[in-house]
Amino acid sequence: MKEIASYPSLKNKVVIITGGASGIGASIVEHFIVQKSKVAFIDIDSKSAEKLIKRIYKKYKLKPFFIKCDLKNISELKESIIKIKNKLGSVYTLVNNAANDERHNIDDVTPEYWDDRMSINLKHYFFASQAVYKDMKKMGKGTIVNIGSFSWMLAQGGMPGYTTSKSAIMGLTRTLARDLGVHNIRVNCVVPGWIITERQKKMWLTPEIEKKQIERQCIKRMLKPEDISKAVLFFASDQSSGCTAQNYVIDGGIVH
Repeated sequence: MKEIASYPSLKNKVVIITGGASGIGASIVEHFIVQKSKVAFIDIDSKSAEKLIKRIYKKYKLKPFFIKCDLKNISELKESIIKIKNKLGSVYTLVNNAANDERHNIDDVTPEYWDDRMSINLKHYFFASQAVYKDMKKMGKGTIVNIGSFSWMLAQGGMPGYTTSKSAIMGLTRTLARDLGVHNIRVNCVVPGWIITERQKKMWLTPEIEKKQIERQCIKRMLKPEDISKAVLFFASDQSSGCTAQNYVIDGGIVH
């Protein structure tokens, strides 16, 4: 990892990242490890999680705490957060990251599939926040960082369940910021553009699509997970102490 900024306010703080086993989430886990935070992450993919833990330990001699959990199961999510608190202490930062951008067309969507998209992309954001904010209230401060998507801002088609759930995260961010601000808890949303993860490379990236994407962006390179992680650190730290209810777009300069 290239040199990144140091945030003293994050040292020894308990941080939970959902969907931290791969992609953007794995990068966020590693970036908090670099800050020497007490990092826990929740994911259903235990194989990828174990690989990440081994890689981080080899590099930093530190281990994040992992719990396998299906985030669509809210009871399981709540139990996982209790385990993390018992292991590491009161939660200072929550990063709601887990999502699935599976493509689907209008005619194939059933009520059950629609509910599933809301569960995997939105529902756990609220209930994870509900489960941790009392810790932050007791401490007199805390941060929640939600991960959104610019897909709905572009009127992107081919996945109405995903874009609808992701657009709702903006509303959730702002209303939680209002409700929790009285306790000095800040809630912000980092909105990624097209970030090239291993999954994106495998499923959608071609030389032609990459060329087209770079033409659309002001910044003439494809964005990487660390472009998101750096902003997450900022919004989690005291360096953003005056920021809440914000939706910060990181897309190379497309949305305007």
